[in-house]
Amino acid sequence: MLVAFLFTRDIKGLVKPTEENGKTPSSGQMAEAGAASTSTVLNIETSSTAAKNVLNKNLATDITALENSYKGANGAEKVALAKQLAQKWDDVEQITPSALYLEIVAQGEPSSKTWLAAGNQFIKAFESTQDSLAQPALLQKANLSYKNALEKDSTNIEAKTGLGVTIVNGLGAPMQGIAMLLEVVAKEPKNVKANMNLGLFSIKSGQFDKAIPRFNTVIATAPTPEAYFYLGTALENLGRNKEAVNAYLASKKLAANPTLSSFIDKKVAELKNKN
Repeated sequence: MLVAFLFTRDIKGLVKPTEENGKTPSSGQMAEAGAASTSTVLNIETSSTAAKNVLNKNLATDITALENSYKGANGAEKVALAKQLAQKWDDVEQITPSALYLEIVAQGEPSSKTWLAAGNQFIKAFESTQDSLAQPALLQKANLSYKNALEKDSTNIEAKTGLGVTIVNGLGAPMQGIAMLLEVVAKEPKNVKANMNLGLFSIKSGQFDKAIPRFNTVIATAPTPEAYFYLGTALENLGRNKEAVNAYLASKKLAANPTLSSFIDKKVAELKNKN
């Protein structure tokens, strides 16, 4: 998950400020792409088929049987089977089909809770896929799910956070999303998702000094490899190489991923040579 997350974000610890700092280029294009590709790129049949290709035969057979029951069901039974399928797909870490079934559950049993669950799963799928066609479509579905959750309960902080995240990532004017996330941290200063995304946006816009306290808040509340990695990125870009090395090594230790470990080892060697 972490490696996909890092390498789909075009950051990789190598970001430098540009004249476009503070702007999210082609956000309108991403919104249009999301709207245009949602139906064609994201549907249960194609997502399910693709996901089964990476499962062992027994698991795929079990899911196919459940899907056949789902196709023949109606009403409450269909929603109940969609819940089972969402869980089954989540259990085998196939996030996109899981999110699509959670969307069906929310359509059948609309509430702030069901739409929030769908939105969170779509965001998770967005962060874990490297499919450039699927990304805007997943973001669009997350955006709509969070909007539906807020229609049901305008005070839902988690849905507001999620909506802000989708906007910051390309669905609308980034500063609108930033404003929403700042509202969230004003109410919940330790909110992990809001602080993480405010930190990421600070890095993207070259405001590395602003990113550091955001990632430190995440680390103090719920330390993750991502938070340490991006803390290292911010520190590196400020020339604080010794601190950056420590943050990168903490990320490596928590993630325990060979691909990331190799990347960080090279990064650490570069930074040590600069000292």
